[in-house]
Amino acid sequence: MSYNRRLFFKHVAQTSDFPIGAEIIRASGIYLFGPSGEKFVDLVSGVSVSSLGHNNQKIIEAIHVQTDNFLHLTVYGEYIQSPQVILARMLADNLPENLNCTYFVNSGSEAVEGAMKLAKRYTGRKEIISFKNAYHGSTQGALSILGDESFKKSFRPLLPQICIINYNDFTDLSLISDKTAAVFAEPVQAEAGVVQPKKDFLKKLRKKCNETGTLLVFDEIQTGMGRLGALFAFEKYGVVPDILLTAKALGGGMPLGAFISSKKILDSFKTNPVLGHITTFGGHPVSCAAAIAMLKQVKNKKLLDSVIKKEKLFKQLLLHEKIKEVRGEGLLLAVDLGKAELVKKFVKKAIEKGIITEWFLFDDKSFRISPPLNITQREIRSVCKTILEILSDF
Repeated sequence: MSYNRRLFFKHVAQTSDFPIGAEIIRASGIYLFGPSGEKFVDLVSGVSVSSLGHNNQKIIEAIHVQTDNFLHLTVYGEYIQSPQVILARMLADNLPENLNCTYFVNSGSEAVEGAMKLAKRYTGRKEIISFKNAYHGSTQGALSILGDESFKKSFRPLLPQICIINYNDFTDLSLISDKTAAVFAEPVQAEAGVVQPKKDFLKKLRKKCNETGTLLVFDEIQTGMGRLGALFAFEKYGVVPDILLTAKALGGGMPLGAFISSKKILDSFKTNPVLGHITTFGGHPVSCAAAIAMLKQVKNKKLLDSVIKKEKLFKQLLLHEKIKEVRGEGLLLAVDLGKAELVKKFVKKAIEKGIITEWFLFDDKSFRISPPLNITQREIRSVCKTILEILSDF
């Protein structure tokens, strides 16, 4: 056992009894490299974080420039810092008019927590509704609205007045009322195994929120930043939220999250109490500099259009008797093998063959395909060939 491997198992907290345990010393494009020459195709992208591939040079250059200027200054919101200001303006320029003000945080879970507080503060209501099989994070508030009881029961009691309803169930929308502060929804449910909305479901959800004065919050932490072939998934469905959550790919590999709303709604944090939400490292200038470089590249129409073409190529190539279905949009795909045992066997064998993938938190019968958006068609053909060979050996 290598020295680093021993230290990993002795001193780094584990989250399961079966970590992948692959040692990575370098990464470039869609590839990860081990200390003995191992080479892996990354079909996970750090769970949709490395959307422009590993070691993206424009992002690396932006980080270097910013580190030469300054790192941390003070608590977020006190000093005018160019990377924050430029990034907030870029986001506003690429979003609908009501999403014009950004609160930067460090992660997706923090974006969820901030949005929960904001919805309660702005509406004066306490109830929050979310959906079964939704994933919103692991902190106490985010866990409270997570839609799978097996992940929650060991940590109860959690927040009160949380209502979990069924996604794509039009009848359950009647549970949204004038007591509901906000509805949190993933436009496409990622960890449920890439579940897409039924026709008009999101529009009916928007209409019900309008009728009851409820804020609609879209969690695009995993689906945003080009993953589905649009900058954000809500653009594809013609439904605009009151609050938008983003993280993961936003920082271009650096830790960064945000919740975005109107200036009117976010001004709720300025009074009663003052400093209604604060963060030490949220909007760190180095992370924001990386995000600016990332956003400049990912909003390119040519890149976004190519994501849809790559989706079609994956679906054309992944035809096998053991594959029940390939679900999803853009480069967030779920390959359904029908049995959890088969998926676990596949994931283990795939690593041996130089492919890193994984199952979904709430769908262990499918494995994930979410590579960097700039994966080439040649690379797609190569990885699909290996996937089919693995399945044929079972």
